[in-house]
Amino acid sequence: MSYVPQIKIPATYMRGGTSKGVFFNLTDLPKAAQATGAARDALLLRVIGSPDPYGKQTDGMGGATSSTSKTVILAKSTQADHDVDYLFGQVAIDKAFVDWSGNCGNLSAAVGSFAISSGLVDADRIPENGIATVRIWQANIKKTIIAQVPITNGEVQETGDFELDGVTFPAAEVAVEFINPSADGESMFPTGNLVDDLEVPGVGTFQATMISAGIPTIFVNAEDIGYTGTELQDDINNDDKALSMFETIRAYGAVKMGLINNIEEAANRQHTPKVAFVSKPKAYTTSSNKNISADDIDLHVRALSMGKLHHAMMGTAAVAIGAAAAVPGTLVNLAAGGGARSSVTFGHPSGTLRVGAKANQAEGEWAVSKAIMSRSARVLMEGWVRIPGDSF
Repeated sequence: MSYVPQIKIPATYMRGGTSKGVFFNLTDLPKAAQATGAARDALLLRVIGSPDPYGKQTDGMGGATSSTSKTVILAKSTQADHDVDYLFGQVAIDKAFVDWSGNCGNLSAAVGSFAISSGLVDADRIPENGIATVRIWQANIKKTIIAQVPITNGEVQETGDFELDGVTFPAAEVAVEFINPSADGESMFPTGNLVDDLEVPGVGTFQATMISAGIPTIFVNAEDIGYTGTELQDDINNDDKALSMFETIRAYGAVKMGLINNIEEAANRQHTPKVAFVSKPKAYTTSSNKNISADDIDLHVRALSMGKLHHAMMGTAAVAIGAAAAVPGTLVNLAAGGGARSSVTFGHPSGTLRVGAKANQAEGEWAVSKAIMSRSARVLMEGWVRIPGDSF
């Protein structure tokens, strides 16, 4: 019996922020996968190693967590005043499913450097030394992202002394700006309220702030669902009952936000919305045994991604945190002490993160014009990824 041999596809494995993913230039993909559809999804699933009933992604590039089961496709931008089009695919671990409904804020930090190194940014926009401003069109959510990429001797500078909690080694700092992160033509608060009473059968009725900025996110108070806000991954991820509760909250919140029509649809929209819980600042010990005092942070935030508590914080969720914190009266703002805020530093399982946002109100509607944070990015490996030729 004969079998179809493997094919090889040019690819780069990159870390961006606290995530890792496989990056592709659109034109390097096989012709069938250059367009949206089943062939592309099947190819990316095989690259990452999904679906894997063992939950390990051993036969692929994925790392068996939501932070490491990611793919990126880049192309020369078709949009005016942009350098590169960025498409993000969140690959499910145990299902044959690629979620294209949102962005990855962490990997956004790696897009600029990949685009420069791949020749997708015009040479006259790259200084010999200094900072290259890369204008990114985020194709999933139709938004602009600006990455400030350090350049040394005409090449991307990846090494440096910038430390990011959740990442072991220092690297060069990349400032990332998310422009007008809320949905165009839609309220940043889909329900029309800064705080809603969210009724979740089997869980209870409690307050929630539901926001669409960076990524649709449901924020609840930690104490309302039986937590302190200082929890680490094992406190949540080893508790099947807790994970089921959070998924139920996510599903009912998604319906209330108008993202889905009924809770059954939530299973096919795993990447969005996110669900997170907040609390006032208090001292805690991080997953790396670093002691954080209450004075080091403005609030605690813990967020779930793809059904598990994230080891740090998703970049897009950080945008949502910054946006919500900038609006007086949201649960995030109140946990941080209330009042007008242009930035917050929050505690997460791996440490702390500062995010800034500029919010304004016009005719009763709140909007955020920009959110900004610093991340880092680095090429881990480049060359070709191989998959069986009949897998897509």
